[in-house]
Amino acid sequence: MIIVTGGAGFIGSQIIRHLNQQGITNILVVDRMGTSNKYRNLVGLSFSDYVDKDTFIEHLNTLAAGATTVFHQGACSSTIETDGTYMMANNYTYSKRLLAWCLEHTVDFLYASSASVYGHGVQGFTETLASESPLNVYGFSKWVFDQHVRTQLVHQPTSQILGLRYFNVFGPGEGHKGAMASVVHHFFERLQTDKVLALFEGSREFLRDFIYIDDVVAINQYFYQSRQSGIVNCGTGKARSFYDLACAMQTIISDARLEFIPFPEHLAGKYQAYTEADCTQLRQFGCQHRGLDIETAVKRYYQQLKQGDTHG
Repeated sequence: MIIVTGGAGFIGSQIIRHLNQQGITNILVVDRMGTSNKYRNLVGLSFSDYVDKDTFIEHLNTLAAGATTVFHQGACSSTIETDGTYMMANNYTYSKRLLAWCLEHTVDFLYASSASVYGHGVQGFTETLASESPLNVYGFSKWVFDQHVRTQLVHQPTSQILGLRYFNVFGPGEGHKGAMASVVHHFFERLQTDKVLALFEGSREFLRDFIYIDDVVAINQYFYQSRQSGIVNCGTGKARSFYDLACAMQTIISDARLEFIPFPEHLAGKYQAYTEADCTQLRQFGCQHRGLDIETAVKRYYQQLKQGDTHG
């Protein structure tokens, strides 16, 4: 059995979709539905059972018995969440408890880390402590769990422990994320009403490593098969601007117009203006997968949204 936490979420549901394509259906989905529409991400997928995240962690020995691999994608991913107690309980303590169980029962553990651990990136974006300086409590929760993982890797456990530091992921299945959905998703939503592509002032200088969901799933698949352990960047290795994304959308909707809006005060000092994955270690691990350029990825995503993306 394979367990996917956050299985109804954006990346988790796409991992399940890919597993199904390989004929794997003995999958336990762990999530918390709440009031969102993310249940739609699971419609049409094949899995053996679903359990709420709190019930799962309380009854690990029963519910996780027989598991061989855990894809731990569940987390609070809001970069504007300010409740540090909640964030640490959800992203750190929960993850630590699940990892301990996996190590005890020799279960492989692949988990979602984040490029948010790098903060402003003034020391680069290599998987080293010297490069890491998170700007918000979300990034801190991911960073501190990575530190815990490093202490476990020293002991060379039998279980695989693999953390992927996701950079800016976008694609089908992110609609339920609301304000945390990608700018491409927000572009599409706005275009349906007034043909406006809204960008923050300064977006020509805001550069991010945008990676398409299909590429993220492919990298997860590589490490699932190779069973290597470590903490590895998951990006394209090429920073592009938010303005570039808007231009890519304009090639599809030629009459769309750009509109620059004031930068939000609540993001001042907490916003990553530049990210670019150093893919050296990814290649050293043997993963040669190359992500789509944003022009190709934006066009593919737009077509999926236009056809009626039924995902959450």
